[in-house]
Amino acid sequence: QVQLVQSGGGLVQPGGSLRLSCSASGRTLPDYPMSWFRQAPGKEREFVAAVSWSGGRTLYADSVKGRFTTTRENAKNTVSLQMNSLKPEDTAVYYCAAKASGSRYYLLREASESNYWGQGTQVTVSS
Repeated sequence: QVQLVQSGGGLVQPGGSLRLSCSASGRTLPDYPMSWFRQAPGKEREFVAAVSWSGGRTLYADSVKGRFTTTRENAKNTVSLQMNSLKPEDTAVYYCAAKASGSRYYLLREASESNYWGQGTQVTVSS
């Protein structure tokens, strides 16, 4: 059984930066596609970013492209989301997710395909 534990997040002013991390316990992550999703109050959970288990491919939602970067360090069993130039509309609870299958270049884009979830971490962008 895989457990995903998130850290990071918090309150930041518009234009600021935050870094989220997601660490796995229970098994190693090297062959699990990983993604980040977020859910704002009153809205559905939406895709933010994905990274293949090889680390060679990434994908971003249009709303965060050019501002967010996701990376993974398989040796450390960790995936990170660097968020720059944050906007108030980025305010949400952010979740990391993993899929227990997929080719080395597979990108997890659908929440319904995720097998494991982190506990969620609040990101608030406000002046």
